[in-house]
Amino acid sequence: MQVSLLYHTPNPERAVATAARLCYAPLGAAELMEGMSDERAGKVLATIMKSGHFSALEHASYTFAVDGVSRALTHQLVRHRLASYNQQSQRYVTFSDDPEVVLPQTVADDAEALSAFNTAIDVAYATYTQLIEAGIPAEDARYVLPNACVTKIVVTMNIRELLHFFEVRCCHRAQWEIQELAHRMLELAAPTAPYLFLDAGAVCRRGPCAEGKMTCGDPFERVVRP
Repeated sequence: MQVSLLYHTPNPERAVATAARLCYAPLGAAELMEGMSDERAGKVLATIMKSGHFSALEHASYTFAVDGVSRALTHQLVRHRLASYNQQSQRYVTFSDDPEVVLPQTVADDAEALSAFNTAIDVAYATYTQLIEAGIPAEDARYVLPNACVTKIVVTMNIRELLHFFEVRCCHRAQWEIQELAHRMLELAAPTAPYLFLDAGAVCRRGPCAEGKMTCGDPFERVVRP
């Protein structure tokens, strides 16, 4: 898995603070951004994060490039609907090289399971190649390709949605591959807006676990905002 932060709103915390402050100021946003001190911006951020007035967080966004993940992961990822996606197409891209797949560790650790997995992958790709060589369009031949297929995707989320994504997918109960993706995205985003992402992650960083009787039971260090 390769994850890169392609772009983010410049000075995202100041952008968010400016948007929030505009609601209560007679000045325009450009004047507010230019004249707002770091101390004032910090107080505004503290107010909106503690009060839950998160609409201002939607004015800063992040764009990530994600390579080497499975279709099983991206099927989960695109369920986060308040985001924008562009994914490598199996309709316009023909896969003629050796199969590229994501191998779950549980399968890799079990010789019998690994043999069955590899057989299924080989059959799927052999069938795909046979269909392509028979003149079947790639958009139809792709129907036999497995969820394990490696893919690439670009995703853009605003900070409000990113915080929700991290809350759900950094949880120990999230599926392992998307959990790894979420942690890598958080590692890249956090330094750009340290206050806004201070307690980002699984919900247990801020309060009780939301999983109820399905909780993993592991303790998690709580983060208390100043």
